[in-house]
Amino acid sequence: MSTLPSPSADALAASQALSRHIADQIAAHDGWLPFSRYMELALYTPGLGYYAGGSRKFGAAGDFVTAPELTPLFARTVARQLAELLPHTAGIVYEFGAGTGMLAADLLAALDALGVPPARYCIVDLSPELIERQRQTLAERVPHWLDRVEWLVELPTELDGVVIGNEVLDAMPCELLRWDGAPLQRGVTVRDGAFAWEDRPIVDAALQRLADTVFPPLSGYTSEISLANRGFITLLAERLVRGAILLIDYGFPRAEYYHPQRHMGTLIGHYRHHTVDDPFYLPGLMDLTCHVDFTLIAEAGLDAGLDLIGYTTQAQFLINAGLTAELAALDIDDHATYLPMANAVQKLTNPAEMGELFKVIGFGRNVPIDWIGFTQGDRCHTL
Repeated sequence: MSTLPSPSADALAASQALSRHIADQIAAHDGWLPFSRYMELALYTPGLGYYAGGSRKFGAAGDFVTAPELTPLFARTVARQLAELLPHTAGIVYEFGAGTGMLAADLLAALDALGVPPARYCIVDLSPELIERQRQTLAERVPHWLDRVEWLVELPTELDGVVIGNEVLDAMPCELLRWDGAPLQRGVTVRDGAFAWEDRPIVDAALQRLADTVFPPLSGYTSEISLANRGFITLLAERLVRGAILLIDYGFPRAEYYHPQRHMGTLIGHYRHHTVDDPFYLPGLMDLTCHVDFTLIAEAGLDAGLDLIGYTTQAQFLINAGLTAELAALDIDDHATYLPMANAVQKLTNPAEMGELFKVIGFGRNVPIDWIGFTQGDRCHTL
């Protein structure tokens, strides 16, 4: 880890405080926590966790760059899909994990330009620091729409509108399992003053059933199962009376996710634009993420009675929804604007970058099932 950027003294002190808090939690629970609980504490402990502390997460100075920050064309294209759906609902957009607020600001501007401004734009986010940044972004970019934006501390009992989440599922705590004659649940203990792995038998019946279904019987095979992802989709389905759910994230269908060659799983850390294999490195200063099993997402939605509308790559979805038309509408002679936009479009759609790894999945209830984003290249048959 010597090649990684050193944290400031204040950041290091915050990480050490979080480490002590996690160690106390481990001690209070028989010396062991499932990895999902460790991940939850590392990311969401109030004031100290990665998403609940004050560290800068997005952009060149942070740990990663998301699609909405690359170019406003991303939001303008997604807005074309939302504009098709919102009139069939109460006209409310619900965004989960809104990051810097860039997607919200650009969606509001784009939907206004399309003549379909939302009745309300509701943001559900767990990070006080990010909520403040979202307020600032919206106040700077779309101040005239700020009165339609509200921040929710809990999910409404009924949803009537369009739910959107960009890179939300990957940030939810995942269970980590390892095969040793049978699937065992990986957990975290403290050994010689440092966090260490300890595997125990699975006690959760639902986790055991999934593990028995998806895990290759290969010695040492390690991967993730996200009960949190499944629970999230189930909860949305329970609350959605009318509308759509549109989720964009990186991941695979199950056959690819649990391929025997992917024997170390997908769990990874992101620290200041570096990838880190050790999930115990600088808790609170490093993002932890795992890829999405989109078969699990599809099953959860179907089991909860939603219509599975489509599943495809980000590149195909954006092209279907009109990304190239948005790019073509720009002034090609304005090199200062056009060239960065064209480069961003390349990154969004190139199979070697975000185009193939990122997927889009859509669910509906009591709305039309023909969505422009899935008109070509649907991959539901791979789930």
